Amino acid sequence: MIEFPTTTVIHRRMPKEAFYKHLPLTKVLKDKFVSDVDRIVVENSLTKENLNLVTDSEIKEILLLSISLKKQEFDGKVIEAIAKQNPHNLVFLLIYEDSRQLALYHGKLYRTEWMDAAKIQLQLRGFSLDEIWDALIEQIALYEERASHADTLSVDERLALQEQIVKLEKLIEKTEAAAWKEQQPKKQFELYTRLRGYKQELEKLKGR
Repeated sequence: MIEFPTTTVIHRRMPKEAFYKHLPLTKVLKDKFVSDVDRIVVENSLTKENLNLVTDSEIKEILLLSISLKKQEFDGKVIEAIAKQNPHNLVFLLIYEDSRQLALYHGKLYRTEWMDAAKIQLQLRGFSLDEIWDALIEQIALYEERASHADTLSVDERLALQEQIVKLEKLIEKTEAAAWKEQQPKKQFELYTRLRGYKQELEKLKGR
C-alpha cells in the first residue's frame, strides 16, 4: 500500500497528449504510447514544504504518477521517455487490472515485478528529499537484494553491484547451456572450466 501524507495528494489527471506531444519519440513509440497507455494521473507531489522537512536538498520535487495501461506487456521506453524529459524526479505506479508495478528512472529504467494491488508498498524514509529519493530507489531498483554485504555500500554502488551480478548470472546460464550442448570433450572441458570461474566470481560478488 502507498500511503503518502495527505498534504502531498494532488490526484490530477493529465491528458496523454500533454506528455507525448513534446517528447522526442519516434512514430513507432508514439503509437505505442497511444495504444498502451489508458490514462496518467499525478497522484502526489513531494516537496520540502508539504513534508515539513528541515534539510535542504538538490532535489526540489518528487512526483508519483499512476499510469493505467491497456495491456500488461508494454514498451518501457515510453516510461523512460517521460522520466528523461521531466525536470522532476518521477516515481511511476503502473496499473493493469488488479496488478501493480513500481518503476523509476535513475540512469536506466528500474521496475519491480508485477504484483497484486494489495501487496504494493512504498514508504517515505529520510530527512530530506535526497534521502527520500535514495530510499525510493532502494525499494524499487533494489527490492530484491542480491549481495550480503550491500548494506555497507551507497545506493549507486549497490546498483552497480547488482548490475554485475545480473550480467554474471546470465553469462553462467549461457555457458551452462553451451557446455551441455558441446560434443567435443576438449571444448566441453574448457567451457566447464570457464563456468567454474564464473561461479567463483559470482560467489565473491555476493559476499558468500
